[in-house]
Amino acid sequence: MLPVKKKKVDYEALNSPLMRIPRMDIAATRNLIDIGISEIYELQGRAPEVLFEEARLKNQDMPDDRMRYFRMAVYYAETAEPEHAKMHPDEWISTNTEKSR
Repeated sequence: MLPVKKKKVDYEALNSPLMRIPRMDIAATRNLIDIGISEIYELQGRAPEVLFEEARLKNQDMPDDRMRYFRMAVYYAETAEPEHAKMHPDEWISTNTEKSR
C-alpha cells in the first residue's frame, strides 16, 4: 500500500489579514500575496480586473473564477459596512459588476 501524501498547506496565505474577508478563498489570497497585496487596505482604489491581470502574469494557470474573489475583496475593502448578501463570491460571477451593485 502506497503512503498517502499530505496536502501542502499555505500557512502564509492562511494566516494573512486578507483571510479576514468573509468567504475569502485561500488560493485567491495566495494570488494577491504574490502580486504584493498583503493587507486589506491595499485593495482600496484598485480595479479587480487589473489585479486579476497582474496575478495572471504571475500564474498563467490561474482559473478565471478567481475574478469573483478579487471583486468581493475590493468591495469589502472599500465599503465601511458591506452588505451581507454581497459577501459571497457567487454574487460577483458576472463580468458586469453593475448587476451586483
